[in-house]
Amino acid sequence: MIRSSRRSPILLSILLPLLLLGAGSAQARLNIEVTGGVEAAQPIAVIPFGVSEGLIPGEDVAAIISADLARTGRFKPLPTRDMLTMPSSHDEVDLRDWRLLGMNNLVIGRVETEGTGYRVSFTLYDVFRGDQLVGSSLVSTRLALRNTAHRIADILYEKLTGQRGVAATRIAYVTASGQDESQILTLRVADADGYNAQTILSSGEPIMSPAWSVDGRRIAYVSLENKRAAIYIQELASGRRELVASYPGINGSPAFSPDGQRLAMTLSKDGNPEIYVLNLLSRELTRLTDHFAIDTEPAWSPDGRSIIFTSDRGGSPQIYRMAASGGPAVRISMQGDYNARASYAPDGRSITLVTRVGGRFRIALIDPERGTMRLLSNGSLDESPSFAPNGSMVIYATAHGGRGVLAVSSIDGGGNQRLSQDAEEVREPTWSPFMN
Repeated sequence: MIRSSRRSPILLSILLPLLLLGAGSAQARLNIEVTGGVEAAQPIAVIPFGVSEGLIPGEDVAAIISADLARTGRFKPLPTRDMLTMPSSHDEVDLRDWRLLGMNNLVIGRVETEGTGYRVSFTLYDVFRGDQLVGSSLVSTRLALRNTAHRIADILYEKLTGQRGVAATRIAYVTASGQDESQILTLRVADADGYNAQTILSSGEPIMSPAWSVDGRRIAYVSLENKRAAIYIQELASGRRELVASYPGINGSPAFSPDGQRLAMTLSKDGNPEIYVLNLLSRELTRLTDHFAIDTEPAWSPDGRSIIFTSDRGGSPQIYRMAASGGPAVRISMQGDYNARASYAPDGRSITLVTRVGGRFRIALIDPERGTMRLLSNGSLDESPSFAPNGSMVIYATAHGGRGVLAVSSIDGGGNQRLSQDAEEVREPTWSPFMN
């Protein structure tokens, strides 16, 4: 275990992922607590879905949709206990009931048997205008019903905000249980709401820096399972993995390019931590930086033309940008004496990073052109920020109740949430791309 009091300021961005400790069940799903943002959220009523006579779907579709919408911070679903009526068809809807309750929108639906599976129909209303905004249905199996609810939530979210929803996406993260020699670390992938967690790798040695491929089918990560750092790429569907970097010294911080054909990484095989890019087709390795300072944590711009990275070449860890083909590096973080672990928003207009404010490590957004900064988190040891694929939220690791948990903040300040596993440390989150 590496504690904050022992960290070198220059090496902190490399060592942060090693903050893994704790004990507990390795099977618990992520528990989500919404901690803020409801005051500014839009009121919406998602009525419990009707079901065919005798049908027991196994999932509460409306409850899943409500939770998905609430987690965005932009909606405040009406509690079921406060609903005046519970319509499940258009003929049963009286919008006057929902106007009285101050609802902006109403969602109704039904789950009905179709073949060996289900058909889930749903309708979205504008309560005050009286308009039907969406009326559709999706076919689902019993096992896929939860994912179907996420897809419906994304359809509703996009209709109401104009922005693609992320309820049907996934997150990867690292957990740690046990102590010292008995510690077990796992790399897991779960739905964005914490359900359906799957273990990708389990090891008695550190696992760090998971990174998604652009198609969401592979994850790159660093494993010390053979007592030395190595970078692997693993297919999620088959479990097949490939060793791509195992040079002497540091092999760290893998990052897929937007076209999926290259992998940026930090290597110290030539004596100093530098940024390299590996062509995954030709296996050609290209060194991008050549400086006596520590250069680490590369991240690609959405268009693939630039790479940002952390370097202490100016005397403290800061964020620099250079062309993806190499060349001079320009500092882009202008505020604070410590900035690290940066990554671009999907639209390329902002960058999230870890910054130090008054001795506390916080998550922030910067404008890469102006260099201005805005804080997103208020913890004392926040790390590893990752944008949602629609750019609306950032997931990161933080300390809460004496152990590591995950947190999510809306970039507009509209919502916050914590995700934790019973008695386990949870670290190194990364949000998947859109899955289709």
